[in-house]
Amino acid sequence: MLDKVKTTLSPQQQAAAISIYQPKQAGLIFPQIPSFDNHAEERQHRKERLVAACRAFAQQGYDYGFAGHLTVRDPEFPELYWTNPMCVHFSQVRVSNLILADHKGKVVEGDYAINRAGFVLHAAVHEAHPDIMAMCHAHTVYGTAFAALGKPLEPISQDAAAFFEDHVVIRDEAGQVAVEEKAGLAVCDWFKDVKAAIHQNHGLLTASRHSIESAAFWFIALERCCQQQLMVEATGQTPLLVSPDRARYSREHVGSDYIGWLHFQPIWDQLSKTQPDMFD
Repeated sequence: MLDKVKTTLSPQQQAAAISIYQPKQAGLIFPQIPSFDNHAEERQHRKERLVAACRAFAQQGYDYGFAGHLTVRDPEFPELYWTNPMCVHFSQVRVSNLILADHKGKVVEGDYAINRAGFVLHAAVHEAHPDIMAMCHAHTVYGTAFAALGKPLEPISQDAAAFFEDHVVIRDEAGQVAVEEKAGLAVCDWFKDVKAAIHQNHGLLTASRHSIESAAFWFIALERCCQQQLMVEATGQTPLLVSPDRARYSREHVGSDYIGWLHFQPIWDQLSKTQPDMFD
């Protein structure tokens, strides 16, 4: 029935695994983190995944006029970051219309203008935290509604436990449009050692030290968790929470940057096969 025997990985290989989801059996098809021979290859990879993240946001219905901005740091010039162009629908973002900007908001490559609010928030975070590779923000229905409560998510499920003690509620500049640089400075310090933030009266933001894929998936996951908690609270019943020790265990195994990257792989596969124009 099988054309070859699948061998088991050595103890050393298993010890080097970064997730319990990586197969112990050798020879199986499983996503692998890519490696690159040069900056140009890695740049193209990041740009394509940034476009895929924008397309994924379009699929999720995260568009709201020109609001929403996704960024990823350039691999060769880390003081620069790639982002989606101003006033282009997420579904129409493609490699050719991405823009490259510096931390002062100057477009150094590309034809489109930059989103002022995106520059203010993302540039401040990227500049203050050199380890953060990518960020995502959009004006979503449930995330914005939940942000009005000014409170953190509760561990009501395994999904929500992925954010346990790994997100913050930011109240600085709450509800005020972030178009002045001081607004970005007020927000950026909150992103130390967390992957997500709920900005009161504004919405959700996620950051990744790993990849744009991870930042994008955890944004999608955070929006779903906000929706789920709002639904539970609407019942008027008090939910049973995952205990802190179990929530931390779940976060450790299903809440990492790597797991966010892994979750995005089927999204990437579906988009790359059905929307080839994103590579234009």
